[in-house]
This record gives sequence, structure tokens and C-alpha cells, in this order.
Amino acid sequence: MAIILIAEDEKKVQDIIAEYMKRGGHSCVTADDGIDAVTILKNNPVDLAILDVMMPHLDGFSVCKIAREMYSIPIIFLTAKEDEDDKLKGYDYGADDYMTKPFSPGVLLAKVNALLRRSLSENPQEVLTAGNLVLVPASHSVTVCGNHIDLTYKEFELLRCFMLNKNQVFSREQLLNRIWGYDFEGNTRTVDTHIKTLRQKLGAEGRCIVTLIRSGYKFEVR
Repeated sequence: MAIILIAEDEKKVQDIIAEYMKRGGHSCVTADDGIDAVTILKNNPVDLAILDVMMPHLDGFSVCKIAREMYSIPIIFLTAKEDEDDKLKGYDYGADDYMTKPFSPGVLLAKVNALLRRSLSENPQEVLTAGNLVLVPASHSVTVCGNHIDLTYKEFELLRCFMLNKNQVFSREQLLNRIWGYDFEGNTRTVDTHIKTLRQKLGAEGRCIVTLIRSGYKFEVR
């Protein structure tokens, strides 16, 4: 059983989601606006968050950003917007998945369970190192030569994927599937853009991320 935060200002939608989550064996805490959601995150243990994008006082993007500074829990966005730029913004802020209203509560529950299984299968205590680069999943932190590097959630997940699979070649499609999910509606340019920014932030250590023409990328340990 997991504790799930449902931040949704439409009471009817909130109740439907809560009902399905409880059917799946989970317990729920609910928030009617973004400020309530942040308060809950700061004061309660939460295993996963479902965030409506358009909420009073504080939108879902802002709540997600704050949540990512505290935890690495799975986050699903709910929105009435179908614009690709909004979806890309959501993923950049650290969302793990995205559902557009109207949506199937059953499919939402399936996504919740899949994300929880993935989250539980990871070892958050493992510290990953490569040269002067240190990644700590438990605190969602990255340092180079002892200096903290500020990464977005997707940049962090890309780096962790590479460091867990040193010298393994990943195609752009494989990275999209692993980091953004199989139903991501963007394209492989997203991977290139994130890796370019990641390299810049890592400085000299960014050279470990090697581009292989017509193949993809790998994290090369020298």
C-alpha cells in the first residue's frame, strides 16, 4: 500500500481519483490547491503525487518543482492542455508521466502502480561515482569535485541511467523509453537537448557522455 497525494481543485475529479486509488489498495491525502499540496508534502510521508496543472494559488508546475527539491517520488500531471510545449515543460519540471483530461481512472491507477513498482525496485541508498563525479539518489544530489550541480529531474535521471550502466550504448529511443516513458509524445531531439545541457552543467566531467554517430550515447569510464 502506498500513500498518494491527490492535488486537484475539482472536487468531483478528486473524489473519483481517490476512489480508484483506494480500490487499488492505496491510501490518499488530498489537496484543493497548490499551497495545500506543498504543505502536505512538507509534513507528511508521500510515496507518489498526482498533480493537476491548473490549480489556485500555486500551479502544478510550481508544486512539482518544490517537490523535486525535497523528494524523488514519482509525479503524474493531470491537465486539460494538450499542447506539446506544456507536456515538455511538465517533464522538464520533473514529472514522470502526464495524462490529459478527460482521462480513464483505471489507466491512471495502472500508471500509478507501474511507477510505484519501478520506484520500489530502485536502491535509493546507492552512491554512484565516476572520477570527480558523485551522484546520490537518496538526496537527489550531484557534485563535481565537491561542488553541487543543479540538475533538472530529467537531467538527473539521464545521468543516473548512464552511471548505472557505464560503457553501455543507448539509442535515443531507448533513453526516451527509460526516462520519459513509452507513451511520451515528443521526439528524439528532446534527448539531444537534455544531454547537451547536462554536459554543459557537468563541465569537464561531461566528456564522459560520448556521442556515437548513428548509435546514440554511452557513459565512457576512462
